[in-house]
Amino acid sequence: MNWANRLTLGRLALTILFVLSLSSLWRYGRTTALALFIVAGVTDYFDGEIARRYAVITKFGKLMDPLVDKVMVAAGFICLVPLGAVPAWVATIVVARDFLITGLRLLAASEGIVLPAERLGKHKTSWQIVTVVFFLFLLAAREIRPGVWRSDWWQIAWLYAGDTLLWITIGLTIYSGLGYLWRQRGLLEHPARRNHL
Repeated sequence: MNWANRLTLGRLALTILFVLSLSSLWRYGRTTALALFIVAGVTDYFDGEIARRYAVITKFGKLMDPLVDKVMVAAGFICLVPLGAVPAWVATIVVARDFLITGLRLLAASEGIVLPAERLGKHKTSWQIVTVVFFLFLLAAREIRPGVWRSDWWQIAWLYAGDTLLWITIGLTIYSGLGYLWRQRGLLEHPARRNHL
């Protein structure tokens, strides 16, 4: 197993630790979760760079890299719902989109086709990561300085900047998902019709 794939699996392990930290009652759990999520996001960049630079792109990487990205992002959005940072409907859209695309990839894999992540999907993931990190940062700030949530900058960031990031993220999530389904619509055709085409 090459280093790019090791980083992908490492990101999955970091995601598990992130969920445990954010769900814990430990005093600095949210701050730790922020650090873990940032490190996991950085590995997402480096595993792709390593795979491309050293020409070690594998079928495992093509399948697992986007899948682990989805697990990491979904975990971030789901864990932020009970903390009041993200509305449940936003997390539902993010998770539903990822389930649909993962299902499409599994369908393709059953026919011996590996569907790699697209550039727009990577941009979408980047915005999702930025959104999760933004709210984690505000939660960590409140954890380190409990009175900070009463300050004007914290309230403005939480309400206005947070909403802006959420709408950008949701827009890209829906747009990239529908676009991906449209471009791969041939996989959803009846086998006889697909062979005819």
